[in-house]
Amino acid sequence: MSNDSAVVELARQLIRRPSVTPDDRGCMELIFEFLGSGEFDEHQIDYGATSNRVLLRERPGRPSLLFAGHTDVVPPGDESAWRFPPFEGRVSDGVLYGRGACDMKGALAAYAVALRDFLRDHPEVDWQLGLLLTSDEEGSGEDGIKRVMQKLKRDQMRIDHCLIGEPTSSRRLGDMIKVGRRGSLNGSLTIYGRQGHIAYTDKADSPIHKAIGVLSEMTQIVWDEGSEDFQPSALQISNIHAGLGVTNVAPGECRIEFNIRYSPKQSAEKIQSRIEGILDSAGIHSDLNWHESGRPFLGKPGGVLRTAVHDAVEAVCGEAPIHSTDGGTSDGRHIAPYGAEVIELGMLNETAHAVNECVPVEDLERLTVIYRGILERMTLRPAQ
Repeated sequence: MSNDSAVVELARQLIRRPSVTPDDRGCMELIFEFLGSGEFDEHQIDYGATSNRVLLRERPGRPSLLFAGHTDVVPPGDESAWRFPPFEGRVSDGVLYGRGACDMKGALAAYAVALRDFLRDHPEVDWQLGLLLTSDEEGSGEDGIKRVMQKLKRDQMRIDHCLIGEPTSSRRLGDMIKVGRRGSLNGSLTIYGRQGHIAYTDKADSPIHKAIGVLSEMTQIVWDEGSEDFQPSALQISNIHAGLGVTNVAPGECRIEFNIRYSPKQSAEKIQSRIEGILDSAGIHSDLNWHESGRPFLGKPGGVLRTAVHDAVEAVCGEAPIHSTDGGTSDGRHIAPYGAEVIELGMLNETAHAVNECVPVEDLERLTVIYRGILERMTLRPAQ
């Protein structure tokens, strides 16, 4: 397969734009120009520093299939640690290197090429097709797809099916697709004590001591056993901070950050009540703030997009993919609640966010073929 193929060249052009979140650096305009401005309408929905676009081949009243993706990338870190400059887009020994190669500019390029070539060969297709793009998936996400979906609802612009190009593959291209995700609930807990000299235990009251018992109880909770589709709900502590940086002072407060990834057997409300009950029973002075990143969702078995993705992967890769809901969150959590069928399929995730992020050129080519197969299976058949 040629290193100068359309998908490789487009992916390289995207990588060369250092679009560290939330700066798009013109990536969306590049994709729009590649697709052909005469074929697609461009809806610009920017909020603050975040760029958002809907590139849509409009067919009012007809079923819709959109590819959702993000043009932003995480910072490259120490650039001297990279084999090649992270924003050069170098191809070496059949591998494309660069920040965003697998997460997810490679998938963006693959879908854009697949969509352009498909419509060139099948201009008669009567579907609404396009892309839903944001530059704030790797950041807070507050001004990205979350707000775009709110506006699309107000404008009565419906998405029936949504394919997301997150790097879902584990050991080989197409071995896993995401058919849903667990919910994600973040807790920020501050436990208060009384600052003082540690030699005078009657005058100091360390909040760290109070935290030990509370955290032990929180981490030993068995929330559920999961289900056929979802891993068990689980709590993880991400950060504990206390102290003044010296050895002879008991701090006045201890701050703890934690996250719970939860299956549909739980709800944010049930989890909050359980944790708050532990704090109440301990009788300690504390503050607890919650932020829900997303609720769990699951595409129904036999869904038309789920079936099309499964069959297209199997046809190209020779093996059926695993249908999974594990891993982190994605923008699917903002799209599924509006009634869209959401499935995720993308590159190998081994080097995502890592130094020397890369993808095999062959995988870029094959993913393009898979995406084209999905378009064919979805649109060259009676609408469902």
